[in-house]
Amino acid sequence: MAMEYSEKVMEHFAHPHNVGTLDDANGVGEVGNAKCGDIMRMYLKITDDEIIEDVKFQTFGCASAIATSSIATDMIKGKPLSEALKLTNQAVVESLDGLPAVKVHCSVLAEQAVKAAIADYYKRKGIPYESPCDGCAEGCCGHDHGHGHEHSHEEE
Repeated sequence: MAMEYSEKVMEHFAHPHNVGTLDDANGVGEVGNAKCGDIMRMYLKITDDEIIEDVKFQTFGCASAIATSSIATDMIKGKPLSEALKLTNQAVVESLDGLPAVKVHCSVLAEQAVKAAIADYYKRKGIPYESPCDGCAEGCCGHDHGHGHEHSHEEE
C-alpha cells in the first residue's frame, strides 16, 4: 500500500535544506530509532547571545526522516535557543502539512535531535541543563534525559 505524502514532504525530501556538517559546530546531537533504523545528527553553531546562527543535519533514513530533519532546521535557524527548545514534533508535522501516521516517529526524532544538540552546547559550556523529556515514547534516543535512569523499551 503506497503512502500519501504532502507536497511539502516530497519537496524537503527531494531538495532538503541545510544538509551537511559544521566544522565549527558548538552543539551536536545524534538520535536514532532502533526499530526503523533512522539516525539523525544535528549540528548547531550558536552565538554567544544564544542565537542559532547556522544549522546542518545528516540523516540516515526514509523520506519522512529527511523531510522532518530539513524542516526542523528551517524552523530553528536564526532563533534563540529558548525558542528552539519549544520545537515540538507536532509543529514539525504541521509545517510539512502532515505525515502518514506510521511516519510520525520521524518528527519525534527531529525534535529530539534539536534538543540533543542544544543539550550538548550547554554541556560544552559547562552550563547546567535539564533536558526536557517527553515521557520517552517508543523510539526514544535512549539517553538518561536527567531523570536518573536509562530507558528500556520492552514490547508490551
